[in-house]
Amino acid sequence: MPVPSSPLPPRPLLRDEVRHRLRDAIVDGTLAPGEQLRDGELATWLGVSRTPVREALLDLARSGLVQTLPGRSTVVAPVDGAELSDARAVVAAMHRLAVSEAIPLLTDEDLGRMRQANDAFIAAHEAGDTDAAAAADHAFHAVTVERAGNVAVRTVLALYSPVLERAERLRFASHDAALSASRHADLIRLCEERDVHAAASVAERIWLDLPTDPNPTQETA
Repeated sequence: MPVPSSPLPPRPLLRDEVRHRLRDAIVDGTLAPGEQLRDGELATWLGVSRTPVREALLDLARSGLVQTLPGRSTVVAPVDGAELSDARAVVAAMHRLAVSEAIPLLTDEDLGRMRQANDAFIAAHEAGDTDAAAAADHAFHAVTVERAGNVAVRTVLALYSPVLERAERLRFASHDAALSASRHADLIRLCEERDVHAAASVAERIWLDLPTDPNPTQETA
């Protein structure tokens, strides 16, 4: 039988869906560092077969969120300061490049999306909603990444950004979130002014200032 000429509606691959669900559960702490990951239990939880779970765990291991211990026990990776530092440097460089390439192409609509995302970020922080703050921050940075259209940048960010998301949540739950919002505003202004060098530097600094201490001292109000 020939392949049908009419395409099916686009949808994510099942493995990708499973990977996103597991990644989110690790990042938000549902699956805690050191917790053993049994593919059978995860498959039952997600309502899928073991095969996409195993494939997703392999992908997450490459991202540094999962590790296999001697004896082939698979666990959620601990928050490791050295790995966070390495990932931070790579992600910061990718966002610097994305902003540099995006600025000549940014539209007024793009800048409006960045402002809306930053407003949502500020509102989420004031409400103490870390999940919403993280989502708004992602939406903010996605504008320049998407507009740049650099496939290599997107690929590298997809691999290393999840490692930093746990560190981001620590920052969004702290007083440093106000600094993030201020730098977002600076980046919007510089993008609007088409100041490529200054905007790229701010974009890089946003990520380089993420904490990499896996056991930070909590501030008190």
